[in-house]
Amino acid sequence: MASASFYSSSYLLSSSSFSVPKLTLATRKSPLALAQTEQVAAHLRAALGCETELLRIVTTGDQRVEWSLEKQGGKGLFTKELEEALLRGEADVAVHSCKDLPGELPAGLAVAGYLPREDPRDILVLRDGIETPALIATGSPRRRLQLAMLFPEAEFTEIRGNVDTRLRKIGQDHVADATVLAAAGLRRLGIGGWQGVTFHALGCEHMVPAVGQAAIALQTRVADAERIRAVLDHRTFRAVTLERAFQAALGGGCQTAFAAHVTADTLWFYHHEIGLRSLPLSDEEIDVPEATARALLRHFGFAV
Repeated sequence: MASASFYSSSYLLSSSSFSVPKLTLATRKSPLALAQTEQVAAHLRAALGCETELLRIVTTGDQRVEWSLEKQGGKGLFTKELEEALLRGEADVAVHSCKDLPGELPAGLAVAGYLPREDPRDILVLRDGIETPALIATGSPRRRLQLAMLFPEAEFTEIRGNVDTRLRKIGQDHVADATVLAAAGLRRLGIGGWQGVTFHALGCEHMVPAVGQAAIALQTRVADAERIRAVLDHRTFRAVTLERAFQAALGGGCQTAFAAHVTADTLWFYHHEIGLRSLPLSDEEIDVPEATARALLRHFGFAV
C-alpha cells in the first residue's frame, strides 16, 4: 500500500526539480484510459526521476455497460472508485479524462494539474456514403443538442462502448449513420481512420467541447497537489480551471447539456437554455476563475 503522502519522507527539493522513489497511478482499464495513464507515467518518470506502477480499477460506469449514462446521472460513474483508492492510500495519483470529473470533488482530494491539452475538438464520424445523417448515435446531451442545431431533421439513439466498439458499430454494423468522438482520444489510440467511416472535425463554432475535453487530469490528495503541479502544464491548468469553475457554479457533470471551452483569449460556451455563445477573455479574467465564471453566468442570465 502506498503511503498516505508520497512526499512525506522522500521529497527532495532542488532549484529545478524534486524526486520521489515510486508513484502508484490509479486508472480505469479501458484501452484509452491505459494509453493516457502511460503518458502520465512517462511524464512523471522523466520529470521526477521516479518509478511508476499502475493500479487498474473497474469503475461503476465500466461495469454497467447497459446503463444509460444520461438517465443514471453520469456524475462520478467513471471516477468514484479511483478517488476511493486515493483516499485509502492505495494510489498516489488518479488519472482521469478531465471531462469525466464532476464539478465538485470529494473532501481531501484536488486536481493537481494536467498534461498539455491536445486537440479539444469533437469529431463527427459519418458512415461512408452518408452526407446528412438521419440517425446519430450519442449518449451525450451536450453533443445531441448541438448536433440538432447542425442536423435539425436527425433522430438520436444512445451508444456505449470503447472507441473501437463505437467505430465498428457505425462503420461495420450500421447501427446509425453517425456518432461523435473526441479528437484527442482518437489520436492517443493512434486511430487516424477506420473502415467504413469518414472523420470530420467540428470547430467550436459548431460544437463547444466538454469542460476539460482533451486534458488528462492528475488527481491527488490535497497535501500533495501543489508539489506535483510544478511539473505539469500551467497553460492547460489556467484554462481548465476556469472551465471547471463554470461547471461547479452550474452544478453540472458530464451528462449535463452544457459546455465551456477556454482558449488564450476566448470563452466558447453552450447551454441548452441560451444556445452557443462566445466572448473575449482577458488574462486577468482567466486568473480569477470563480469570479469570472459567476460574472459571465450572470451576464448570460443565470442566477448564480
